Amino acid sequence: MNELLIGFARVSTQDQDLTVQREALQRLGVTAERIYTDQGLTGTNRERPGLRQAMAACRDGDTFVVTKLDRLARSLRDARDIVDELTAKNVRLNLGGSIHDPNDPVGRLLFNVLAMVADFESDLIRARTREGMQVARAKGRLRGRAPKLSAAQQELLMQVFRAGTHTSAELSDIFKVSRATVYRTIQRNTH
Repeated sequence: MNELLIGFARVSTQDQDLTVQREALQRLGVTAERIYTDQGLTGTNRERPGLRQAMAACRDGDTFVVTKLDRLARSLRDARDIVDELTAKNVRLNLGGSIHDPNDPVGRLLFNVLAMVADFESDLIRARTREGMQVARAKGRLRGRAPKLSAAQQELLMQVFRAGTHTSAELSDIFKVSRATVYRTIQRNTH
């Protein structure tokens, strides 16, 4: 049986392009039809269909190829779990041209350091996002999701609700919104 190179590429948003990673994987010897991708999914999310397909495509003796470790996982735990799964299947991991040897103490150390850096970068991204949202909220530019019903519609809904002539399910149908929206509107306007 011939060894296969199975490639995996990932970008976090739908706006990002996979071309650079695809080309790098092909330079590393992966054929285009053996490259699996996830677009718009973060590395902290283990439920990625492209990753699942790539892992399933690996057989004993194959090599799983990624351009960088952070394309594979953004947490130390996930990176280790993925490597353990590959190792159990007797599949090697190629990180941008370097084969990771899970039995080599130095290789394990370097892998853990790279995974910790990817995890750290993910934490920094989350922290920057929270800070940016706080600044936007403080400047009045981030108010959350707009209500489904206008102020006039909310007032009418409350009048009908207080009259007791309709159930919340009927109000949902009348105003063409979910029952959850009806409940939230009632809750907001009964204080």
